[in-house]
Amino acid sequence: MQELNFPAYKFRFKSSENKVSIFDRIRKKFIILTPEEWVRQHTVQYLIEEKKYPESLINVEKLVKVNDLNKRYDIIIYKPNGDIHLIVECKSHKVKITQEVFDQIARYNLALNAEYLMITNGMDHYYCQMNYKEKQYSFLKDIPSYK
Repeated sequence: MQELNFPAYKFRFKSSENKVSIFDRIRKKFIILTPEEWVRQHTVQYLIEEKKYPESLINVEKLVKVNDLNKRYDIIIYKPNGDIHLIVECKSHKVKITQEVFDQIARYNLALNAEYLMITNGMDHYYCQMNYKEKQYSFLKDIPSYK
């Protein structure tokens, strides 16, 4: 797999029927290893190990309804009160981060109302903080660590 712009992490792998799977510590199961999953697993590790978010507040790959359509978000971090702190959109390292990707996470956020957004393809990472009063967002150098 492609080396990504994250610290080095240890992962558990298994192989069956010519497919490699990676263990997802949030979903507590092995997931087929795709380029996007590779980025998602690095991002989860980054959020837990570097940013100190508790595993209990992290949710991975669940359905969200957006304009009556079922969509899947990559990663959400909840606040202890149940509000959404952060939405993360992960792409394969081969996918360029374009306006279309920002539009995708913005559509998800219409339904989820997160305080922060993160977009990553494993090589480039973008972070935004939402300001709902002013109906705007600002780019950040990084997302805050868990308090």
